[in-house]
Parts: sequence; C-alpha cells; structure tokens
Amino acid sequence: MKKMSVQSLTYASLLIALGIMIPLVMPVKVVIGPASYTLASHVPVFLAMFVSPWVAVLVALGTAFGFFLSLPFIIGFRALSHVIFAFFGALYLSKRPSIIDSPKKMMLFNVVIGLIHATCETLVVTLFFMTGKLSAESYTSGFFMTVIVFVGVGGFIHSLIDYGIAFSVAQKLGTKFKFPVYLKAQQLKSKKA
Repeated sequence: MKKMSVQSLTYASLLIALGIMIPLVMPVKVVIGPASYTLASHVPVFLAMFVSPWVAVLVALGTAFGFFLSLPFIIGFRALSHVIFAFFGALYLSKRPSIIDSPKKMMLFNVVIGLIHATCETLVVTLFFMTGKLSAESYTSGFFMTVIVFVGVGGFIHSLIDYGIAFSVAQKLGTKFKFPVYLKAQQLKSKKA
C-alpha cells in the first residue's frame, strides 16, 4: 500500500467522525430486532469510496466503532461488514471514474453495491440467528421475516437511499474537495475534448 497522503488521512478522519456522530445523534432511527435503519448512516462510507479503497476501508472500520457505541452488538457487526462493499466499490470507482458522469451506470453501481451490502449484512445476521445469539422476539418473527425481509430487503432499500444522498453530496463537493475519483473523471473528460 502506498503511503496515504495527508489529504486522504484528513478525509478518513472527518468521515469517520461524521460516521460516528450520525448513529449517535440522528433523530430518524428505527430498530427492529437485528435490523436498524438510521437515515444517512452509510453516507460517510459511500463518500469515502470516492477517495480511495483504503480510505473507504478506514471509514468503514471507524463508523463500525460508532455503531458499537450506540446500538446493539449485532448492529455493530453488521456495520463491520461494510468493509467489503466499501473496498470493492471504491476499487471499482478508482478504476472507472468516468461512470460518475453516467446516471444509468451510477444507478446500476448503486444497485450492485446495495446487493453486496445487503448480502454481507444478511450473512452476519444469519450467523447470529443460527447460533442462537439474537433476542427472543427475532425468533418469534422467524428467519424469513427477521433476516431476509428486515435485514436483507430493508437493508438493500436503506443502502439505495443512503447512496443517493452520498452521490448528491459528492456531485456538489467532489471537484471542490478534490476527491480523486472526481479529479480522474475530469482528466478523462479533458483528454476526450
């Protein structure tokens, strides 16, 4: 791994701080058993994907810490699984930065990242479910409702919404704050022109 620049470390630090604050202070928070939906909770991780894969991993780890502080243990583990989609999403964006200029490609990217995101969280909760580590009401609702519907489908929808918020923010700030994906996309545009 190349040494991270001061700028990348600053992005990571600010996004981790934001990621820790959101689950602590966000008024819109719904917790249903092992599933939780905190509006904008994934935004810092998604924004980090526009910087680099390693910043995305650092932010995913840091924001998971915030979830461990403010929500049940299983939700912290679900947040820890964000390292996977964050790394691969950031890697893809760094290799194909021009997709930020294509609404269709970004929508498809959002769906794919959402599926990876929801799958990883579903696998984490499945492991807890199968080993008897969930609350009694989770078992009353059954595996399908608790894991597949609340965590899988609900998590997928939550991911789509939060990515939409993050992409809107990135579109406004990406060039101004010199997010590497935006800078690369700008360079590619100027080469074509």
